[in-house]
Amino acid sequence: MEKQVLTQEEIQSLKNIQNYQLFLVEQLGVLEYKIQILELEKQKLKQNIQKQLKEEEEIGKQLQQKYGEGSINLEKGEFTPTS
Repeated sequence: MEKQVLTQEEIQSLKNIQNYQLFLVEQLGVLEYKIQILELEKQKLKQNIQKQLKEEEEIGKQLQQKYGEGSINLEKGEFTPTS
């Protein structure tokens, strides 16, 4: 079978496709990198949420030991005991 020569247009079309594929792969890599950074930030926020919930629980226990069962109005700084 005899070799055939591609036209310049065909070669350029194939090069354009190849270049665009490389661009897409690069962009996918950049996007995955950003996703990993966001995942790390998400983990940190989850840890902060856990710390905050633990602190909230501890403060609630302290206030309950001091004042008993009831509700607190933060705006007025008042505790109302439950009957």
